[in-house]
Amino acid sequence: MVKKSIVEELRSKRIYGSKPRDNYDARSEFSRDYGRLVHSPSFRRLQGKSQVFGAGSGDYYRTRLTHTLEVAQIARQVAYRLNTSCEYDIPDKPGLKINPLVVECAALAHDLGHPPFGHKGEHDLNEFLKGKSRNEFYEGNAQNFRILMYLEERYGAFDGLNLTHAVLLGINKYPYHINGSKKGKGLYTLEWNTINEIREKWEIPTGKATLEAQLMDISDDIAYSTHDIEDGMKAGKIRITTEFLNETDWLRSSLIREVNKAKNNESGIWTGLNIEEEIQKVMEEYIKVWNTKLDECDQKESLARQELKGHYVNIFANRVGIIQDDDWYKISLVKENNPHEEDTELLRFMIILKKLAWVTLVEDLRVQRLQKRGEIILNGLLDVFKDQDAAMKIMPREWVKKWNTMKAHDISWERFAVDYISGMTDAYADKLYGELFGSRIGNIYGE
Repeated sequence: MVKKSIVEELRSKRIYGSKPRDNYDARSEFSRDYGRLVHSPSFRRLQGKSQVFGAGSGDYYRTRLTHTLEVAQIARQVAYRLNTSCEYDIPDKPGLKINPLVVECAALAHDLGHPPFGHKGEHDLNEFLKGKSRNEFYEGNAQNFRILMYLEERYGAFDGLNLTHAVLLGINKYPYHINGSKKGKGLYTLEWNTINEIREKWEIPTGKATLEAQLMDISDDIAYSTHDIEDGMKAGKIRITTEFLNETDWLRSSLIREVNKAKNNESGIWTGLNIEEEIQKVMEEYIKVWNTKLDECDQKESLARQELKGHYVNIFANRVGIIQDDDWYKISLVKENNPHEEDTELLRFMIILKKLAWVTLVEDLRVQRLQKRGEIILNGLLDVFKDQDAAMKIMPREWVKKWNTMKAHDISWERFAVDYISGMTDAYADKLYGELFGSRIGNIYGE
């Protein structure tokens, strides 16, 4: 047996330690992580959670599960390319390694913490917790770690899935304690204490993420800026015409507003630029490529949509590179003729497409109605489950057992109730609300 290097040992460690299932289990540690993730109930429930359109809106539209699989595919392929590239001379540190399987695992787990009813559901759960005496938070990325480290079904005599340190840090794209994060994103206190301990052992600078976490994150951005637009086009919410993209007043003003928010977070790539002019330039290029794809596909819009998506996925994915970032390294889009220099123009292009997807889909009338329905359902469930005595009688037995574990970690009942509700699919939350508040419930044992 080949002895592992110190770096490899650090990356493949687990919080609780672990042994193969039996003598015939010859999988690598990261392969075992992959199996634990894809066979977990939390992963399966992604098929019933909204991406943009409500889960169940139609066979065509993406759910959290299909989005997750697409992110994983992009991340894996980019990781293979970067991992075999001779263009980069990266120090031999555990946080600067790129293993395609680790990146794929991180991508598979990156959305587990998102609740029913999309981003609005996340907002509603957070508002509920903010009003409590402890002033706690709900944040989807932080919830990933609550699920993986404590709430998911056990693998042995420990809590959670007990993933390797490399995969855990590969999921951690916001390496902050949420109470101290300027962005309002990070990890809850319980999980942060453990994750930060690993980060310190790996000697990762404060506020920096591993290359694998950054690669997972940019793959998510690539998927968002291409795949969600395809859904919007199919639904008729996005029309690639000059009249719609450049001459629709509400769309133009909404895009300017959202891109200005992005500018505040990443001011360096927008220095000296006029936001409105940048948006118009991107829209004109997008229309040009769309018309070219239409001609190539004999005006068959369904094929042209796929070709348009594939065109930009290919461009973005093949321009992902690694650049020096102070005392660390950064994953970003790089220039075609210089893989060590950030391509700020292409980054702006991708950001503007992300905002196009956001303002045309999330702000759509029917999506807003769906979100309002989700708000009513979640607030109704929260009102029931915030009463511990009443809730314990109607909560599944396995969750009552989990409460015994979580209260030992000084987790409040309100926080635990949110943990329970946030794990539901859209359909299950709707069904449970109907059982609790509806006048007719039908067969209570029906699926």
